[in-house]
Parts: sequence; C-alpha cells; structure tokens
Amino acid sequence: MADHLDAPGLMSPDANAKTDITDIYAFQKPGDSDKSILILNVNPLAPTLANSFEHNGTYLLKIDTNGDARAEIAFRITFSDVDDGRQWATVRRVWGGEADEDDGDDEDDGEVVISHAPVSFGHEAHVTRHGDYKFFAGLRSDPFFFDLVGFLHNFNFTGSDFFIDKNVFGIVLEVPNWALGNNPKIGVWARTLLKKNGRFVRDDRMGRPAINTVFNHGNDKNVFNQINPVQDRKLFEASFIATLESFGYSNSQADAIADILLPDILTYDYSSSAGFLNGRKLTDDVIDIELGLVTNGKITTDKVGPHTDYLSTFPYLGNPH
Repeated sequence: MADHLDAPGLMSPDANAKTDITDIYAFQKPGDSDKSILILNVNPLAPTLANSFEHNGTYLLKIDTNGDARAEIAFRITFSDVDDGRQWATVRRVWGGEADEDDGDDEDDGEVVISHAPVSFGHEAHVTRHGDYKFFAGLRSDPFFFDLVGFLHNFNFTGSDFFIDKNVFGIVLEVPNWALGNNPKIGVWARTLLKKNGRFVRDDRMGRPAINTVFNHGNDKNVFNQINPVQDRKLFEASFIATLESFGYSNSQADAIADILLPDILTYDYSSSAGFLNGRKLTDDVIDIELGLVTNGKITTDKVGPHTDYLSTFPYLGNPH
C-alpha cells in the first residue's frame, strides 16, 4: 500500500484512523500553470473505521523551499467537532520557524486562508473559495490503485485492484504558486498530530508513496512516522541500502538510490506539469515506477492501472462509493 495502515502503531486498538495518512499528491493545476493542487488523504476504508475528521488533531502540508529537509512554509488544517451532522474546517498558512514545528501549541497563529469550510459527508462536493485559494474536505473515492493481495503474497501480482471500491477522507487545497515560495523546486510532505493529555504528539507522516511500507519493518515503521525528514538519512539510510542490496544492487548503486529516496519528501517543481518523480498526479502509476526501481528491474508492474472515476475539475477525487 502507499501508506494505508503503514505501521503497527496505527493498527493497535487505540489507533485513530482519522489521522492515518493514506496518500499525498502535488501537481500543477490542469489549465492553470500559476496554481498547484495539494491533496492529503486519510482514513483508509472510510467510513468503516471513522466517519469524520479528527477535531482533536492537526493536519499539516509542509513545504521545504530550499532543500534542507525542513519546512519553511506549512498549511495547517484543523476541524471542528461534529455538531448535528456538520463539521467545519479552517486552513492557515504559516511560515518560518513555526512551519517546521510540530507541537501544535500555536494552532491559532498564521494567516487564515480558508475559514468555516463545510465538510462533505455525502456525494456532493462542497467547495470553499477565498481569494486565490480553493478547498475541499470530505468523503471521496480512494484514488490509489494497487494489487495489495499480490504484494502480500510475495509479489505474485494478478492485477486485482484492492482499492477500486474503497473510500478515504480527502483534503484538497488549490494554492497560488507564490504561496509555495519563490523557488519552484520544492519538497512536500504531510504530517498529522493528535492531542493527547493536553498536548499535541506526532501521529503519522508521508512524503513519497510506499517508502515506509516497503523499506521499514516492525517498530521501525512507527519510528519513521514519529521523526521528521531531516533525521531520515542518519537513522534509516543503512537499512535502506541493505534492502536495496537484497534486490541485487551493488553497494554504490544502493547508496545512490537511498540518497534519492531519503529524506522521504515528495519533490515537486511547480513550474512543470510533469508527473512522478516530479510531484505526484492521481493517475501516476507510482507502484510500477517504484517496483522497477527497488527490485532492480526484476518486477516492473503489479498489472493494475489508474481508476476511471477521477474528476477533471476540483476537487479531482472521485465521488465516494
């Protein structure tokens, strides 16, 4: 899976599906090169595991503007509690040192770019517009496509798409490119926080698809979710190299690929409409690309292709099943 239920801690009895990241996407807005689309999906198998966003949590889209694996800009999304079947979202843009922090103590700081946006719990997509920004949050068709059963059976792929009829809770933000910084070559990752015992703690994070799922094992998956990208190479580069060597790469080749994969940040040039590894579009077959990469060409496809229910306009995610 890209990041669905990617760590043992997220599958424990007290885990919170509302802040479990499934996928993130970043791509140039179709037909408008001055804007970008950022998507953060959570809550695998929605609404079975959870039927709303977490009001005691924070959803963060982080932007690295200078290649230091730290966030200089962040979009902070928070939600109200559900009241009479309704829930509302607020989006703030923060920058500087506050963008890199994960403590959530200053959750009311920053520029409010979207306020009181209604969450969509049904098929109708309620879209909120304010200035150069556009926002959606709610139940949507899961855009990810992958032969999960084949993966779990030692890469014996048959082309059966486990996610073809599944849903997620999607957060979609259309932003003007200037809000992502002056340098078009940025890095994007997502982080979720949960408030426990009066303070925010890190829950999940994701950059490129399938990194934690494929390369880490056991409790290392939990550790990977808890740290920030700037720590990735120090703590995980050796194990990534060992995994790549097990697929037939030489040590020097494995070292070079690990340097590409770590830190776990989705690289994106907002001046380009190209797809993965430049950002990630909904239709990008990231699994085929990464299978060929990590297995040294031994496996090149899971025999599954993109879904057919993506929308051509905002919020781009298909209607829920």
